[in-house]
Amino acid sequence: MPGSVRLRDNEILQRIMVRQAEEKRLYGAICAAPAVVLMPWGLHKGRKITCHPSFLGDLPTFRAVESNVQVSGELTTSRGPGTAFQFALSFVEQLFGPHAVEDVHSTLIDAGLERSTEVNRVEWPFDHKPQVLIPIANGSEEMEIIMLVDILRRANINVVLASVDESTNIVGSQRMKIVADKCILDASDSKYDLIIIPGGPAGAERLHRCTTLKKLLKEQRQASRMYGGICYSPLILQKQGLLQDKTVTAHPSIVNQLTCQVIDRSKVVIDGNLITGKGLGTVIFPGHCKKILWPWASERCGKWNGF
Repeated sequence: MPGSVRLRDNEILQRIMVRQAEEKRLYGAICAAPAVVLMPWGLHKGRKITCHPSFLGDLPTFRAVESNVQVSGELTTSRGPGTAFQFALSFVEQLFGPHAVEDVHSTLIDAGLERSTEVNRVEWPFDHKPQVLIPIANGSEEMEIIMLVDILRRANINVVLASVDESTNIVGSQRMKIVADKCILDASDSKYDLIIIPGGPAGAERLHRCTTLKKLLKEQRQASRMYGGICYSPLILQKQGLLQDKTVTAHPSIVNQLTCQVIDRSKVVIDGNLITGKGLGTVIFPGHCKKILWPWASERCGKWNGF
């Protein structure tokens, strides 16, 4: 909100959605949209639907369900940010079948893993609002960027997206366009409580070649401030000498290239001031921001339905 209200008030979108439903093609909505958008358009009639708990009372009692994802004919609805993975995968299954879901889900690297492992425990009592830097580049994995920024900003943490390329307009690995807050040179004037590097092989390699980022990461470790990476980027941290005597996790495709100790069973590994994540499906796990960026994240992380 108020995004759902603006979608509801768009007459062109309404015509598209009504035509979609009339021609019995797939359509869906998530979070507030099932109640705020679909109901005024009459696209919920005769369907079982779910939505964010805050709007569940607005749905017809005999039509409302509390499942994370509800498929009812051509309509699919879901509860909120924490159920977005399930919501998206449900469309993969409807379009291509269960085998396609298994193929996509395997790339998310989520099922059967422990939530987190911590070694060399360090307490991080902050007396200020935490500052986080997320450097990005063309080819970075946009799912990892967006989810990190979303969760941390929901926790009222100041997050700076900094481009290491010539433009602040970045094109991710799945061709999604992302606009950074500033370039890395402009971001380098500040100190950060956490610097976290997203994955994506092409993007991570571009990040590795950035001399300004190399300097920032080196200073981050020397000052015993937090740093880390997810998916492919722990390999980049290793190339910069930042994983010496550390325990990490990483994407399975690069584990055999890491010379430090690797814990393969966990989504997230915290080793002192280093935090690493295994891959796409582990980004949304909020426990690491709750644990480390206390107290700002503690009352907020985990409140979004489905976590």
